Amino acid sequence: MSDPTQPDAPSFDNRDPNSPGFWNERFDQHFMPWDQAGVPETFEAFVATRTKQNVLIPGCGSAYEARHLAERGWPVRAIDFAPAAVVAARAQLGAHAGIVEEADFFTYQPPFSPDWIYERAFLCALPRDRWQDYARQMAALLAPGAVLAGFFFIGATPKGPPFGIGRDELDALLTPHFELIEDREVSHSIPVFADRERWMTWRRK
Repeated sequence: MSDPTQPDAPSFDNRDPNSPGFWNERFDQHFMPWDQAGVPETFEAFVATRTKQNVLIPGCGSAYEARHLAERGWPVRAIDFAPAAVVAARAQLGAHAGIVEEADFFTYQPPFSPDWIYERAFLCALPRDRWQDYARQMAALLAPGAVLAGFFFIGATPKGPPFGIGRDELDALLTPHFELIEDREVSHSIPVFADRERWMTWRRK
């Protein structure tokens, strides 16, 4: 079945983004419109302002940002539940391939206490019925003072992925556990996210 929202999309059998098979098909057919094929400038700028700390990257995909951190000596663990994504990440990470694990974020226990969980196209990959699980697991993994920081895809969408979230919805989802300390516009977004991304830093209460 092809995707009517993506006229150039290949034909896919799996339509359930809760399934690893959904993402495996897209990696296997090299249809990854969310993949920037590099490190976003806003991410690099954020990293430059911070000292080395433990970083967890859920839904890491090809894991370009994980490599950026690992090459600079940061302790980082990147996870994805789709085996094809893990293969792609390990291939581009080279000598740092060991920082990637095949794992389900919602049951995952990292080997360290994360100081920063990096959000990049992970929340918007999840259907609405998983959003509360996302918030609970983020809060469980982050100690007070640690941060959830990255790119958030703002604005409701009729279908996805990406599944956009309204700004009021995002605030309602995260403010029980987090305080918003940074919120700014993003430039140089790839087309699928253009004019809809904001870089946000949420500090665990």
